[in-house]
Amino acid sequence: MAETIPLWSLTDDSLVEIGEDGSLVVVTRWGEYDFDRAGPLVRESLRRMALGPISLANVTSSWEPVEREPDLEGELSWTAEGADALRQALKELGGSVVHSLGLADGRGPLLSVIPVALAPVFAPVEIPAARPIRLSRFCSLRSDAYGMGLESPSARYRVVLFQPWAVHVAATLATAKSVGEIVSTTGIEPGVVGAIVSYLVAAGVVQLAGEHGRFAEDEDPELGLWSPDELLFHTTSRTWRPGGPADLPGLGKPPVVKAATGEGPVYSLYRPDLADRAETDPTLTALLENDHTCPEFTEGVLSAEQIGEFLFRGARIRSIGPAHFPNGPSHNASQRPYFSVACLYELELYVSVNRCSGLERGIYHYDPLDHRLSLVNDDEADLDAMLDMAMIGGGNHRRPSALITVTARMPRMASVLGGGAYATTLAHVGALQQTLYLVARAMGLAAHAVPVDAGDRVDRALKLEWPAEVGVGECVLDLPA
Repeated sequence: MAETIPLWSLTDDSLVEIGEDGSLVVVTRWGEYDFDRAGPLVRESLRRMALGPISLANVTSSWEPVEREPDLEGELSWTAEGADALRQALKELGGSVVHSLGLADGRGPLLSVIPVALAPVFAPVEIPAARPIRLSRFCSLRSDAYGMGLESPSARYRVVLFQPWAVHVAATLATAKSVGEIVSTTGIEPGVVGAIVSYLVAAGVVQLAGEHGRFAEDEDPELGLWSPDELLFHTTSRTWRPGGPADLPGLGKPPVVKAATGEGPVYSLYRPDLADRAETDPTLTALLENDHTCPEFTEGVLSAEQIGEFLFRGARIRSIGPAHFPNGPSHNASQRPYFSVACLYELELYVSVNRCSGLERGIYHYDPLDHRLSLVNDDEADLDAMLDMAMIGGGNHRRPSALITVTARMPRMASVLGGGAYATTLAHVGALQQTLYLVARAMGLAAHAVPVDAGDRVDRALKLEWPAEVGVGECVLDLPA
């Protein structure tokens, strides 16, 4: 009969420092913890936990047992003083304590429960054999660097499933089942199934049905507002996760300016006199107090000079130089008219020109350093598809004079911000859209963001190297109605 064993460890990013004087400091993603009065039992336990999953009962073999202390999985038998000290240390370090479940076969854990919050509470209890249980409808199961990763945005832990038994049990819970049903359908021993389910419920990725057989999250009106994809994106982009982009080797430091692509013609653009514009432009208050509704597209023709001024005032590179993160590495940065975290400026602009005197119809890439356009695609079908998407997205019956497509070079962001890169990029898109809107209004033009159902059409039309560079937003540019 298989016997399950509770195992304990610290997260991979935790560092345990023990001084020659017996001092103990644990450095984690949440901060630095100083246990200046830690006894030898606490020091030895945390030292071993930093090396990987251990049975805490094994750590106690060199200590004289005094009384049974069942609070930590029912396996501690140290002196009352030593148990209290370790219990308090583990509580303080709760956001960095990994709970694993193993078998007495020396093959490593069945699964590990890894905290993603500062002070989560992990309290596994025995689940009644007939009680319906089910994966949270917000759960995702995908390949992890070490096994199968199971996470839910509503949970304070993520789970890594290492062994087939754990994966099998989790997979059967796509629909509501009881522990007894899982045992009968999988053939896994009841004690193992019960322990796995207990850990999954305690981690928050598996839901326990209420007295009437219904699951609380299905009846929660606030959760009902969120789709699983949106809530998971919100949670993971606001919380660091191990194994994210910043942890991957070889990202390097992508250049400030995207290298020129294609062999199409290059057009230098008009550069306005900003001192002159400052004398004649409307005030910021006047611009902000105007109506922000999407304009009615016209049959008007823009000029190359207007497009040049629009891009110069809204998106050009003013300067390039070194920048530094607080207590972090330096990187090359640029200064532009709109906001970007750490001046990373990962956004690129492409202009789909429909009606413009001085520029042929086509799709162009904007070089913000040299302030010029280079043709990347002159295929009429691709251009028309881009303009049609803008027409539909803007609720119009005409194609706009021009469409600005915003893309993001993700390596530029991910090498620094890791799992928060994409969410930050979307914030940058908003900052750029507002800047372009205000510039257009100051020039007497009409610009507005439009929602585009792009699929992979934008990637093909702009000849992007997906997923290193992806489309993230669109803005139409036209004459006012």
